[in-house]
Amino acid sequence: RGFEMPPHARMSLAQQLLLRALIAKFWAKPYQNGLVRWGTDIHDRWMLPHFVWSDFEDVIADLAADGFPMKAEWFAPHFEFRFPHIGDLEEKNICLELRQALEPWHVLGEEAGPGGTVRYVDSSVERLQVKASGLIDGRHVIAAHGCAVPLHPTGVNGEYVAGVRYRAWQPPNCLHPNIGTHAPLVFDIVDTWTGRSVGGCTYHVAHPGGLSYATFPVNAYEAESRRLSRFFRMGHTPGQMVAKVVPRSPDSPFTLDLRAV
Repeated sequence: RGFEMPPHARMSLAQQLLLRALIAKFWAKPYQNGLVRWGTDIHDRWMLPHFVWSDFEDVIADLAADGFPMKAEWFAPHFEFRFPHIGDLEEKNICLELRQALEPWHVLGEEAGPGGTVRYVDSSVERLQVKASGLIDGRHVIAAHGCAVPLHPTGVNGEYVAGVRYRAWQPPNCLHPNIGTHAPLVFDIVDTWTGRSVGGCTYHVAHPGGLSYATFPVNAYEAESRRLSRFFRMGHTPGQMVAKVVPRSPDSPFTLDLRAV
């Protein structure tokens, strides 16, 4: 009586329920369709929270059609845990949302270290998702560091999504060591009819005062407060502005890679 299950326990139970449902479904009805060769989409489209959640909703709908009535909202805590909300902005009837996305980290080659041979992991590159709604097609452009973000329609009128890959910090061992950091990230809502930024926001990858956190966050609430304190609904580019158009990468059409700009 009076016992409340901790959030992590509820999340674990939801995961177990999902796995048991999938095993039972494929045991009774094995998968017969062909596999999709995604290619570079694995490191582009499927790094973004919007497409991951959309695909997960298809999985839940498929389970429900086979007699396993589950709801996608049961896994909303998993989504928020894996893709934390960074911040949002509303300006001129346009809503801009930033959310952390996935980013694979490369393992570098073997090097001699103090205790023997070591292999560093290049964790300096991160990615976030930009989702904008209320845009007028042909008029508004979302810019990151002055470069137009390759927005992709989500199927909802006036709503678009894209990814931005950037160098968060510069360790002594990393790929492309001559490329500096891109923090803080400045996002602008550019009105191409007037040639001005009508609003924007700034995201600091680390402490906005230039300091380093001395300790790890004690829980998820402190981690969230740190993340929210690094986001500012100000700092857009003043004056006349023309967003630089970067050609879409044929391998990563959903992502703007600031390292290549």
